[in-house]
Amino acid sequence: MITCKKTYSDIPWAHRQHLHDGHCALIHGHNWSITITFGCSEPDQNGFVVDFGKLKLLQDWISNHLDHACVFNEEDPMREALVKVGGHAVWKPYVVKNCSSEGMARHFFEVFNPLVEKSSNGRAFIIAVEVDEDSKNSASYTITDATAEVTPWSSESARCTS
Repeated sequence: MITCKKTYSDIPWAHRQHLHDGHCALIHGHNWSITITFGCSEPDQNGFVVDFGKLKLLQDWISNHLDHACVFNEEDPMREALVKVGGHAVWKPYVVKNCSSEGMARHFFEVFNPLVEKSSNGRAFIIAVEVDEDSKNSASYTITDATAEVTPWSSESARCTS
């Protein structure tokens, strides 16, 4: 298998860990980075796993969904009330199953892998996604077998990584 990596850096978004028993239950933000490891069996005609110049679809997705967003857990009991306060003039809400770094890494894999597979006509795929909170903390989601299907999400407890 041949691999390569692409990092999208300095993406500002906020989140809130509503189950946390400390300060991470408050809305707070980070400058995030997302590093994606791509893989394939055979490179393309240029010798590339993926053509970095043709990954604009991922950059656009990140900009449209995450740049200056507030990411909420879907089970956050305050989510609807918080968003209602200022509406879309104040919030750019994005809802996921788990907005921890670990949950976001898994979420990005689930969103990005089909995009990469489609854009490469099934030749390339994602092996891992690493999410960094600022420069202090990171979490990753990695598949161990490129042919394995992603198992259904199981509810995980939220944790603070600040």
